[in-house]
Parts: sequence; C-alpha cells; structure tokens
Amino acid sequence: MFVRTQTNGSRTYLLIVDNQWVDGKVKQRVLFRLGRLDQLLAEGRLDALVQSLGRFSEKLAILGAQARGGSVAARSSRIGPALIFQRLWQACSVGDVLQRLLRHRRFEFSVERAVFLTVLHRLFAPGSDRAAEKWKDDYTIPGVAGLGLHHLYRAMAWLGEELAQDQQRGATPFAPRTVKDLIEEELFAQRRDLFSQLDLVFFDTTSIYFEGEGGETIGRRGRSKDHRPDLKQMVVGVVLDQDGSPVCSEMWPGNTTDVKSLTPIVERLKTRFGIGTVCIVADRGMISAETVAEVEKRQWSYILGVRMRSSTEAKAVVGRAGRYAEVYPKSDDPDDPSPLKVKEVWVEQQRRYVVCVNEDQAVKDRYDREAVVAALHQALRQGDKSLVGNKGYRKYLSSGGQAFAVDEDKVRTEARYDGKWVLTTNTDLPAREVALKYKQLWMVEAVFRSMKSLLDTRPIFHKCDETIRGHVFCSFLALVLRKELEDRLASKEWKLEWSDVIRDLDNLLEMEVSITGKGYVFRSEAKGTTSKVFQACGVALPPTLRPC
Repeated sequence: MFVRTQTNGSRTYLLIVDNQWVDGKVKQRVLFRLGRLDQLLAEGRLDALVQSLGRFSEKLAILGAQARGGSVAARSSRIGPALIFQRLWQACSVGDVLQRLLRHRRFEFSVERAVFLTVLHRLFAPGSDRAAEKWKDDYTIPGVAGLGLHHLYRAMAWLGEELAQDQQRGATPFAPRTVKDLIEEELFAQRRDLFSQLDLVFFDTTSIYFEGEGGETIGRRGRSKDHRPDLKQMVVGVVLDQDGSPVCSEMWPGNTTDVKSLTPIVERLKTRFGIGTVCIVADRGMISAETVAEVEKRQWSYILGVRMRSSTEAKAVVGRAGRYAEVYPKSDDPDDPSPLKVKEVWVEQQRRYVVCVNEDQAVKDRYDREAVVAALHQALRQGDKSLVGNKGYRKYLSSGGQAFAVDEDKVRTEARYDGKWVLTTNTDLPAREVALKYKQLWMVEAVFRSMKSLLDTRPIFHKCDETIRGHVFCSFLALVLRKELEDRLASKEWKLEWSDVIRDLDNLLEMEVSITGKGYVFRSEAKGTTSKVFQACGVALPPTLRPC
C-alpha cells in the first residue's frame, strides 16, 4: 500500500493505492481518493493526516518527537572502530592467542581487552597509554568499561615480560625473548599452511626517542633518524613476508646499528619460525662490505640495494656498456606498471650486479636537476654563499678561492644516474626477477611508513623495558589488523584511502534517547567508505533505530 498521484488536465489528485497480482501481472487498485493535491497542501490537511498516521508508527513517532525536541539524549558514542576491528581481531586469532597464553595467569582484569583497547587506540589516535584511557570514554568497546590506566600498564608489562631462561633459545645479544615473541610465533603458525613459505623477507628499521628518562637498558643514545641526538632512543625493526604481511617486530637499544642487527635477526627468524633458507631483501642503508661478507659466509641469499654515488664499483657498473632487457614497456595507462629495464653486470666473475632504469623517473630526475641548477645559477649571481649549506645545491658546486661556481662536470656525472638504481645479489634468479623482488621492498617500505605513523607513540611515559616493549608491540598488532583490512578491501578490488576509512568509521555514531519514558538507540548515517568496509569484513550495520 502506498500513495501516488494522478494528473487529469491541469489538476493533480492524491490516491491511496494497493498492488494486486492478477493473471500473472501486477495491477494497481485505488483504495481511496484523498482529493486535489494543491488544496490539501494549501489547507494543511495533508500534514495533519501524516501526523495522525504517524501515531501508529513507532519509528515515525520517535523521529517526530526528536525533531520537535521532545526527546532527551542520554549519551552518544562512536561504534565503527570496535565493530570492524573486533571482527578482524577474531579473524586474525589475536584474542584467542592472548587467551591461551593467559590461561595460567591470574589477573583480576581482562588483559586481552586491555591490549585490544590499546591496539584500537593506535589505529585511530596514535599516542600514549594515558591518552588511551580517556579516549575510550567516547567509544563503544565491549569489555573495557572498568579498565584504568594501571590496567593498561600492567598489560603492556606482560607483553614485554622476559621468558624463563630455558625459553631464551633464539635470543639476540641485544634483545631477550619475551611474551610478545610467543604471540608473533603463534600468529604466524595460525596463517601458515602446507603451501606457505618464508623464504623471502623484507627488513626495515626506524628509531623512537624518549622524551622522558627512557628504558632501563633499551634507551641509549645513538645515530638519531629523528635528528635528536640529545635524547635516548630505541630501534624498532619489522620483518614482513613477500606479501607484505607483518611477521615479527624487534626492539633494540638505541646505539645498535642496522648493519649489526641484520645477521642476528635472520638467525633468530630461522630459529623462531622454522625456516631453512631465506633470501634477505634490504635497502642500501643496510648494506656494508662487512654485512655482505657475513651474509655470504653464512650462505644466505640476498638482494641488496647499492649506494651508487659512494661505491666506486657501483659507479663503474652504471657506466658499463651493455644492452638493457625490457621488463615493463612504457604505457599511458596509469594502472599499468611503471616502465622498467634491467641489465646484468658481472665484476671479476664473482660479484653480480643488476642495473635497473625507469624512463619515467629518469625524465623526472632530469627536470628536477635542471630546476635546481637554474635556481643555483640565479642565487650565485646574487652572491648567496649560504646555499653551500644546502646538500641539494652543494653537490653541484665547485670552489675557486673565495668564489663558488656551478661545476658542470658534477652536473653531467649526476645525469648518469637519472632513473637508475643498482642491486647486488648472490641468487640465481634472472635479472628481471631480481629487480621485481626489490621493487616489492618499496611496497613494504610503504607499509612500514604507515607503521611509523602507528608508532607515533611519543611521549613514552614508560620507564621499564618490559612496558616499553609491550607499548610498541601494540603498534605492531595494529599493523597486523590494518593489513588484514587492506587485504579484504583489495580482494573486492576497492581502492580506499586509509585516512578516509579511519575518518568514516570514527564518524559512525549511536545515540541513546528517552521518549515518554522509553529508551531508543539511533544510528547515524553510514557515510563515505563505511558501507564498503562493513561489507568487506562481513559485519552487518546496526539498525537505524532500535529499542534499548
């Protein structure tokens, strides 16, 4: 039954009609003629009729009372974050793993809920655990109502708690085995099957400085990537597999260099995850002659980036004559892979290099350099010697006594590297595959950059090593959930901006109201990406209105 209009000449009438099934067809039957539409509107009779009918519809009555200010709002809360990430928490078996490890412990609060709260906070508002305690008050998160700050601190301490001495097999010289290691190993075992492998790993690191006193042993002064050598810091490393899925996280004192951490981490991977062979893919910042020698001594496979401008051998490799093989052609389709060509070069029949070139990047590099040089010429005409302090300018300058000039030989030398990068490897993979494996590292670095935003946990108020480990490990778990959600969206070929997903989920609200002594819950509109995220995760949106 519904209302429709009927126009005769210049007049429009309002009818109540009903659909009937007659002889295999739908036919409309007029139940009542309400009259001319213009007269009903002019005399206000239509509004009175709708209002009268609304008395027999609870939903319309509530909405009408809300519009007239006849309701009292009891509370409102954000529901999107917990609804989605609780499902992913279950799908990744994180909660089950925590509960198994906690079965012999006697905490008077739910440690699993405390960890989930902290992880959820990392995803939506990265910050300290002090902030998480207050942040939860605006959200509907099952099981966290009674949690206080001291509960969160105790949960973090449990995650970072050192294991017994007989469980320290696989510990590195700079990091003991802790509870969080057991969690990582069980999560890896959960998703591992007969066909899964861990023969290719990507390794990257970042540093986090302490604004307070720092850890007992983990806070050390070292080479600061944040340009804060005055503060103690810790180093956080993350290992991801060939699919970009997080495998494990590691934390070391801040004075541990990347080069020294690489080989112990690989040894620890082999012990922890039961892998026989491994191919290390790492950026040029991780490589040194000492590292390569150690890796080759252990007969590990590797694909490593090379610093072209600082390596004499790499410079010679770039200039070596030879024909490039095309991997991906140049294309005008933005969805096609970037153009890529590769060339294999052997040095003394012992060291294998692969020179890669991206023609689109080469064009960009050339234009960027020409813009820098043009700006430098202009600045030097004005006698601006302060430009010497700019690294981007300094590499093109030459000094002739008191005067500076653009060194054209340096400009031409720099042009040799446009769009190119050099890899070294001891694998038998074709040059094409070597280049593509290394390009996967860029994807992983993009994932790692997102993790760095999740690791934005400053200021760290924890002082004990165990609570610091747990605090940072929650950021790793947040990355696990984020990757799970992104994989589900990708399986449906939906490309959604992460910032949009977080904002839209955060804006999904429920509000409790009281009308004539009865309680109801309203849900806000699911805007933007919300519906797709719920669909990808197999979660039903709550009804727009329900009694409570």
